[in-house]
Amino acid sequence: MASRLLIDRREFVKAAGLAFLGGLAPKAAFALSQADAVYASGFRAPDGSFGIATISERGEIIDRSGLPDRGHGLAYSPAANRIAVFARRPGTYIMVIDRAMREKPVVITSVADRHFYGHGAFSPDGRFLYASENDFANAHGMIGVYDGNEGYRRVAEYQTYGIGPHDLTVTPDGRTLVVANGGIETHPDFGRTKLNLDHMEPSITLVDASDGRLIEKHGLPRQLSQLSTRHLAIAGDGRIWFACQYEGPRNDLPPLAGFLNKGEPLTFVDLPDETTVALANYVGAIAVNDRDGLVGLTSPKGGKLVSIDQDTGQVVAETDIPDAAGIADATHGFAVSSYSGQLAETRSRVNWDQHLVRVKVAGAG
Repeated sequence: MASRLLIDRREFVKAAGLAFLGGLAPKAAFALSQADAVYASGFRAPDGSFGIATISERGEIIDRSGLPDRGHGLAYSPAANRIAVFARRPGTYIMVIDRAMREKPVVITSVADRHFYGHGAFSPDGRFLYASENDFANAHGMIGVYDGNEGYRRVAEYQTYGIGPHDLTVTPDGRTLVVANGGIETHPDFGRTKLNLDHMEPSITLVDASDGRLIEKHGLPRQLSQLSTRHLAIAGDGRIWFACQYEGPRNDLPPLAGFLNKGEPLTFVDLPDETTVALANYVGAIAVNDRDGLVGLTSPKGGKLVSIDQDTGQVVAETDIPDAAGIADATHGFAVSSYSGQLAETRSRVNWDQHLVRVKVAGAG
């Protein structure tokens, strides 16, 4: 296992090149030399500006780059050696940067009558970048398709077959796009205001990546119509895990996570009531750790990390982490960042944003 983790750092350094190492401050170069795993996250700096940073598993900042505005989700492609940062809703940019942050970034701007919804994913071969978008004039969720071979030109768009898409991911074979349609209608004229909380339509859809055809749509039952499906993570066995945020009465105890196998109905995880209360009806991010057979849920509102057994759905650990935000797999368990700048034993002078991505090479553990 240790040799696999070392691949993360060695390949990161190899891809970045000697010029990258020479450009690092001594402290950052030392942090990278000691790191086995490397992560990336958006942040807010003390002066109010926004950026993206690469970080060691101990939370030490290795390098950073500026962003035009607040970012949200990230996607990483080992095949393309690129990280994409998606603007927070209702933002209008995606920035695509090389892993070492040394090349001029590509900035994608949303087309007319669209804005981005904060998430997206690369195709497994690294060529295409898919982004969740809002056709706000018609209240339709859309998937923008951008071709990396053409400088990330927008080459197609597909429907998400739902309202308010948030997270979006791709199955390992690259054939299917999975979308968490949160069911919440928004319009940039009203900022981040949620316009339809009394008649939400959350769903998870599977869309053919080649032509945008709807493969499956899984709506939530009427009694859970205010349970917004938000974030996704695909386990090594192909199971699609999802996490939710509840917009109904605060004393309700809805299911906040579940999974889906292609061709089967949604299955919710039966979390203990005290765990649901601890998560404050709000899961901010989700990740899987296949080595340990775990699913991790974070809640900044609850200040909690909850780890679930992938096979049984049972809670195996709850950890108090104030402002717990981003989550990604670690050597054992999960790396978790916080709004207050904490990651592992390091508190940085930034506010980490809500998501964290592990920057690893194909085949690394």
